[in-house]
Amino acid sequence: MDRDYRCIITAAVTGADTVPSQGDYLPITPKEIADEAVRSAEAGAAIVHIHARDPETGEPSSDLNLFEEILVSIKQRSDVIVCPTTGGNPTMSLDERMQVLPRFKPEMATLNMGSMNFSTHFLIDSFDRRGKKFKHNWERPYIEGTKDAVFRNTFADMEFVINAMNENDVKPECEIYDLGMISNTSYMLGQGYLSGPLQIQFVLGILGGADADVGALNYLKSVADTKFGAGQYTWSIIGAGYPQEFDLAALSVLLGGSIRVGMEDNLRISRTEHAKSNAELVEKAVSIVDVLDREVATPDEARKILGLKGAEHVAF
Repeated sequence: MDRDYRCIITAAVTGADTVPSQGDYLPITPKEIADEAVRSAEAGAAIVHIHARDPETGEPSSDLNLFEEILVSIKQRSDVIVCPTTGGNPTMSLDERMQVLPRFKPEMATLNMGSMNFSTHFLIDSFDRRGKKFKHNWERPYIEGTKDAVFRNTFADMEFVINAMNENDVKPECEIYDLGMISNTSYMLGQGYLSGPLQIQFVLGILGGADADVGALNYLKSVADTKFGAGQYTWSIIGAGYPQEFDLAALSVLLGGSIRVGMEDNLRISRTEHAKSNAELVEKAVSIVDVLDREVATPDEARKILGLKGAEHVAF
């Protein structure tokens, strides 16, 4: 199979950094999150990226019972690849963030390749300027707190998570937010913690990381080609916000990469309209892949491209 011909679409359906007051359609409960994941798969996503939230308040949660309800529900209804977070959010401990690995043994999971400032505090100005109220008491201090938060992923942390992934046969998706994280990934590969072929995901547009623009992606991709060998690793792109999500998606499709969309990263389907579902965002991604004359990968095709163990070997 020509891996550059098939484009893998990931849907990140809820995340941990978007707060409920930002949009009326953000899935919150386990049922809503699972339903959105299944609909996204039906729309063309081969992978769904999963966070959990408190079903009453929408606050990000590491509760394994919530994750279990979500993961089991998805698997019962879809053959989509389920990729849970090990990032959680900066308020969670490392143990909280990575406990999904031994409990559920997923086919793949995210692996953040370095520490960074990861901030959304600028959203407060937008809310205040428009006189918009928050739905829940936790949201304003949560967003304000990111101004002084560090998303910790030290070398010891990475080693700990990678060892857990290796023990549970979980494929890492290496999350790259800036240039230094490519060097970190190369170091962990050289030391034998990571093994190839790598799956790299460039995460652009987060305040504290690289900008979501064409130049940044082209440069980071060129450095990754030098470090890991052009064509010797698979890769995907996240463009946080609108229109960055779809602009960078189109560039990735042209360059032979894959793409991630979803309400974790962007809430808009157009400049003037909020998406009413993650499936809408996936459908737009599918249209980009189609018009640029590539083909959307099915879950089983994505498993072959990424070298995954298969859904029959997970623990949910």
